[in-house]
Amino acid sequence: MSYRLAQRAGTESRTDPGGDRISPLTGSRVPGHIAIIMDGNGRWATQRGLPRAAGHRAGAENIRRVIERFAEHDVRYVTLFAFSTENWNRPASEVSVIFQLIDRFLQRELDNMQRDNVRVRHFGHIEQLPRPLAERIEDAVEVTRTNDGLMLNICLSYGSRDEIVTAVQRIAEAGIPAGEIDEETVSAHLLTGGLPDPDLVIRTAGEQRISNFLLWQNAYAELYFTSAYWPDFGREDVDLALAEYGHRKRKFGKLLPEDLDAFEDA
Repeated sequence: MSYRLAQRAGTESRTDPGGDRISPLTGSRVPGHIAIIMDGNGRWATQRGLPRAAGHRAGAENIRRVIERFAEHDVRYVTLFAFSTENWNRPASEVSVIFQLIDRFLQRELDNMQRDNVRVRHFGHIEQLPRPLAERIEDAVEVTRTNDGLMLNICLSYGSRDEIVTAVQRIAEAGIPAGEIDEETVSAHLLTGGLPDPDLVIRTAGEQRISNFLLWQNAYAELYFTSAYWPDFGREDVDLALAEYGHRKRKFGKLLPEDLDAFEDA
């Protein structure tokens, strides 16, 4: 298996008129950018009579499988919500396990990601992380910096409200006049500046909220909630989420041509 984006002749860069990509597997619209709230590791373990750490291990092992499936569908950007600023309130032992698993994931997968042209980026407070993990992340970011295949964004010690406040502070420090500040200005000063906004947000484990994740960027994202716990969210679940997205009509506050025709005929 591979993280490499689909490379089938005539399909690897196809997009539909709305900017979505076309899956070489199905010929249907798929998002260019998918953001995922990976939820339910602890509950997955509890249901099986296992310690929460076992759920986090199973969740970490699932990351590769899910990203590989997205790559097969030619999804260009994947952003993972791995650890929020609020997650620091969890027991120190659980936080330590999560960080160890992320460290091991990067250690194990970096060579594979480099081989498959994946670019790794980190969003969040890297200075708050244990130094060995911070160095692992910095190394992954640097090693893959020039890759131009799938982009894997890892949100670690990240909170969207904090990100927005920091962006406003940076705008003020730059001395940009208030009258010149617009949505593009704010977007450019976010951690995700220069990236397309998510087209689809997936949250596992049945919860139906955004939880301080990419609040600005997700303004027009389609939301997909599934009851599957993250360790169980497999290839078929990816396909179901993408199929559902393909049936959505994204209007961005406008009327679609068929809506205009119906209005004019009324």
